[in-house]
Amino acid sequence: MPEMIDKRDRAILFRNRLAEAMAERGMTQSALARAVGVDRSTLSQLLAVASTRLPNAQLAADCAQALGISADWLLGLSGRPEPLADILATSLTISEAPRALIDETIFGWHREAAGYKIRHVPATLPDMLKTRAMLEWEYRPQLGRSTEQVIGASEDRLEWMRGARSDYEMAMPLHEMAAFAGATGYYAGLPAALRLEQIDRLLALTEQHYPSLRIYLFDARRVFSAPVTVFGPLIAVVYLGRHYLAFRDSARVASIIQHFDWLVREAAVTPRGLGDHLRGLRATVG
Repeated sequence: MPEMIDKRDRAILFRNRLAEAMAERGMTQSALARAVGVDRSTLSQLLAVASTRLPNAQLAADCAQALGISADWLLGLSGRPEPLADILATSLTISEAPRALIDETIFGWHREAAGYKIRHVPATLPDMLKTRAMLEWEYRPQLGRSTEQVIGASEDRLEWMRGARSDYEMAMPLHEMAAFAGATGYYAGLPAALRLEQIDRLLALTEQHYPSLRIYLFDARRVFSAPVTVFGPLIAVVYLGRHYLAFRDSARVASIIQHFDWLVREAAVTPRGLGDHLRGLRATVG
């Protein structure tokens, strides 16, 4: 049950928050009185140190609108001064997801979360773990002749991400690795030599960077996840294909972290068993 606030305490809170908002916006009592259509004396009484008065709902709403803040915050009903529409606008954003390696948006999120744990469910094999030949095979149909240039420009960013002091936890479905090794589905036509090189790179990187790099494989018949990345406690991003859906409010970020942790708990292959699993897949290639 919500804690009830004494009327006097609420009046003090209102007075302090109103004065704070006016000071931040450089608005005088006279200017605010004109903006909300009341006498200056009405505001003076509300702002008086010994006052225990509270405004009516109309005046509270008018003051909040004039100052660009939340009426709920003024009255002590919310801990954030932004209006609800502004909170929603900043807590949920949709941005384009170009078919490119480490585009500006993704790289910006990685830089913002440097030093935090990154939780990642990739759409395919993780770009930052791919060989150059794998990147060329995958991106050339979309990027054409500019593929080499794009890969070259992205390599520094990929290297920065690997050395950003962030721990990486990645969760992938078992069938994704099986499709890759068998060159089926999305990976149809992928040459055996390239697959062997990529598996060897995965083995080398996961052994070299453990425990800061941990990969889990889950059985998609038991658990499922859309492609998603969580940048520490800051941002959770769902990949839709043409767009990224990014959440910044702590409740939704925490919920998506719980979803990722569920994948980890239910993993059929843990990081310690990944090497044996990859070597088993390697033996099937060719």
